[in-house]
Amino acid sequence: RYISTFRPSMKHEAEKNKAQWKTMGPAKVALPSPKNFLQKHSKEPKLPARKKEQDSKKLPALSVPRRTDHPVMGIHSEKNFINTNAVAAITGLPKKPQPIYVDRRQGDKYLLETSGLVPKYIKKKDYGVTPKYVTRRNEEMKKAQKEYEASILEHLKKRAMKQLSDEERRSLLQGLKKNWEEVYREFQGLSVEIDTIPKKLYKEKLESQMKQLEHDIEVIEKHKVIYIANE
Repeated sequence: RYISTFRPSMKHEAEKNKAQWKTMGPAKVALPSPKNFLQKHSKEPKLPARKKEQDSKKLPALSVPRRTDHPVMGIHSEKNFINTNAVAAITGLPKKPQPIYVDRRQGDKYLLETSGLVPKYIKKKDYGVTPKYVTRRNEEMKKAQKEYEASILEHLKKRAMKQLSDEERRSLLQGLKKNWEEVYREFQGLSVEIDTIPKKLYKEKLESQMKQLEHDIEVIEKHKVIYIANE
């Protein structure tokens, strides 16, 4: 029978790499001491000790009086507050009451200014005026449209394109509509029951012609300016 030539070397490697450290039971490890139990906050990071402020640094000046400070006493004013208040009350303008509104049967009052009933915005000077950014954007759009049209005209001139006049465009549109009516008349003249292959093919042909004519009519009606290549 066949015997591999590598059998002795493999057997030698298997015996050489055999794990000699395996045991029949758990490893003998020293048990932890009951005195070294886990304490509260023992795994939290500890902050470094706070450094004491140097005595040479002076504290900033306080904006409030100190507890040992005493107020200045003995200062009297010669102003007659009673007469001053009376003159101010006599000569002063009366206060205007705030406008309010009541919209409930209970008589609850609300300020009229914050209710939205006062027409503030329509009395502004710039009310109804188009904003500057909108005007600037419209001008930029018009300028871009003119540049685009100029580039199209230049491109068409290079390719020797011809622009259809309004009369030619109108006549072309009328001719397409007339063709569509003729095809539609033929389509209406088909038999109700399409039971043969030629009838089915003829119907599909008429439908494709009508769809193409409708597409051409829609394109011509949508675009006011049409260019054609000079033959």
